[in-house]
Amino acid sequence: MRSEKEMLSLIINTAETDSNIRAAYLEGSRVNPDAEKDIFQDYDVVYIVRNTAPYIADKSWIDRFGERLYIQYPEDSVYFESDKENNYGWLMQFKDGIRLDLHVCAKEYALKSLDLYKVLIDKDGIFEKTEMLNDEVFHIKRPEQAHFSCTCNEFWWCLNNAAKGLWRNEPEYALEMIDFYIRPMLRRMLEWKIGAEYDFSVSAGKSGKYMKRYLPEKIRGRYLATYSRADIKEIWESVFTMCGLFHETAAEFGQKLNFVYDYKEAENSLKYLEHVRYLPADAKEIY
Repeated sequence: MRSEKEMLSLIINTAETDSNIRAAYLEGSRVNPDAEKDIFQDYDVVYIVRNTAPYIADKSWIDRFGERLYIQYPEDSVYFESDKENNYGWLMQFKDGIRLDLHVCAKEYALKSLDLYKVLIDKDGIFEKTEMLNDEVFHIKRPEQAHFSCTCNEFWWCLNNAAKGLWRNEPEYALEMIDFYIRPMLRRMLEWKIGAEYDFSVSAGKSGKYMKRYLPEKIRGRYLATYSRADIKEIWESVFTMCGLFHETAAEFGQKLNFVYDYKEAENSLKYLEHVRYLPADAKEIY
C-alpha cells in the first residue's frame, strides 16, 4: 500500500506537468483534524482546470495513478444530474488498497464549494489561503423551534407507516420507512442533544459516526439496538426502542432549549402503534 507521501507526490507531479491543470487541493477526512486516521481514508482531490473536456474524452490519463480494481464515473450516472463542463470525477479503488476520489473542475465551480481543504499546488494564485482546516462548517447546528417541531412531527407521524407494514407482514416496506424516514429523525435528535451538551462546537460525523465519542455508552447502546433483522417481532421491538429513546431525548432537549414539545402527539402515536401491534391478522377494522 502506497504511503501518503507517495500518493501526494504523484498527485502534485501530475498537476505540475500538465499545463491545463492550474491548481490542486486536497479535501475530506485527510485534512480534517477531527477525523480519525486509518487505512481506509480516501484521497479526495480536486484539480482546477482550464477545460474539463480533454480528460473526459481520453480517460486513459488516469492510468498513471495505479492499477485499479474498479472505478465509478459519478457524472455519467443516469440517476443524477451532472454539469460535466464544470465538474467531472473518477472514483478509483486501486489494487494496493488506496482509494482516490478525483475531480477536474472549473475554477468558479470549485471555489464556490470550498469548506475544508489544503492547497497542494496553485500556479495562478487562485487561493487566498493555502488551507482551511477548521471543521466548524460541519458542527451540529443549533435548531429553532420550527426545526424541533417538524422533526418530532415527522418521527411520530411516520411510525404509522411502519406499523402498517409490520401488520401486513411486509418487513421490506416497514424497514424502508424506518431507515429512510424515522431513524434520521432519531439520529438528528441525538445529534442535537450532543450539540447542546458541547455548545454546538462539535461534529457528529457523516451518518452520526462520531456519536460514539459524545453519547453515554448506555444511550448509544440503545440507539444501536434499534437496528434489527428483517424479522417482524424484532422490528417491533426495535421500533419501541426508537420511540422510547426519541421521546426521552426530545423531552430533555426541548426543556434545555425552552422548546415546546408536543407530548400529546407522542402519546397518541404510541397508543396507535401499540394498538396495531396487537391487532389480529384477520381484523376487518382498525378500531
